[in-house]
Amino acid sequence: MSDAAAKRAARAIDALRRGWPVRVGELTLVAIETGAAAELFESGRIKGILLSSARAATLKLANQFAAADTQLPVLIAPPSDLNASLSLAIADPSLDLRFPYKGPFVALTIEQPDAAKAAMELVREAGLLPAFLLVEADADADFAPSDLAAFQKADNLRIAARARLPVSAAEDAELVAYRSVADAADHVALVVGQRDVSPPVIRLHSECLTGDVLGSLKCDCGPQLHEALHQISDAQWGVLLYLRQEGRGIGLVNKLRAYALQDQGFDTVDANIRLGFAVDARDFSVAAQMLRLLSIGEVRLLTNNPEKVAGLEAEGIKVVERLPLKIAANPHNAHYLATKRDRTGHKL
Repeated sequence: MSDAAAKRAARAIDALRRGWPVRVGELTLVAIETGAAAELFESGRIKGILLSSARAATLKLANQFAAADTQLPVLIAPPSDLNASLSLAIADPSLDLRFPYKGPFVALTIEQPDAAKAAMELVREAGLLPAFLLVEADADADFAPSDLAAFQKADNLRIAARARLPVSAAEDAELVAYRSVADAADHVALVVGQRDVSPPVIRLHSECLTGDVLGSLKCDCGPQLHEALHQISDAQWGVLLYLRQEGRGIGLVNKLRAYALQDQGFDTVDANIRLGFAVDARDFSVAAQMLRLLSIGEVRLLTNNPEKVAGLEAEGIKVVERLPLKIAANPHNAHYLATKRDRTGHKL
């Protein structure tokens, strides 16, 4: 895949986040979350609404022939009273209790299913709701379905800077910052202790603003981060990889939507699915490339999640030992921890 393809994907993601039309194959699409400007609805340029298959199922569209394939997004005809508020209510499941009466909707045939699927992947990379307006308009960016693989390629990652950074858990630490030519997210690694030939103790920690910074009691991310730092500092040496993959890869805003759905009675797994995302959308190839750039090929992995072990080993990093993290539950996250144990296989 070429740098040109990665750049096209990056431009398309930027355009979606700004609310600008993007051409994917022969489809010209505007992300509902950012691009539902009033003039679009007044001009008659909206030809349909493209939704994830999960959202279509919630809206009771699965019994319509054009929506029968659960692997494909669903295109619906725009309602006659469509406006910005209604389009967002159609797209966002966290608003269903506020806007309970929507539809009925008519599913339309998608002429370019591969382009529609690529658009859904693209909007997820942008951290937006997987929902579009299909419009007649000039596009501000062009994107081909094959471009996303170049954008996601972990080989794009490079070490950008490094410096000594004493931290409370370890005074002999160094912070290494990584940058990609495609993705704007800057991942970092905190290297602790004196390196030798032994496999380092490694923690893959996905960014969690609510838990790491604000001390959220809804998850166990903050306590895991600090416990991991202490376990790494007690070892001969180790590395904390801090991955910019908020909310298991769905982004901060969508994580808050998932929280709202949890308040309505859904667990973390069902909340992500209801929003139209994977249960876990994180990319462990990024972590593997970060380790390779530090010349690390074998690790002792601090995790309760067997998927992290499998994910690293699939990327060529040998996990010689899995080390558990013991975190106490609280009344706010007990159900969350039980869901991790029962539905995603965490060893708690």
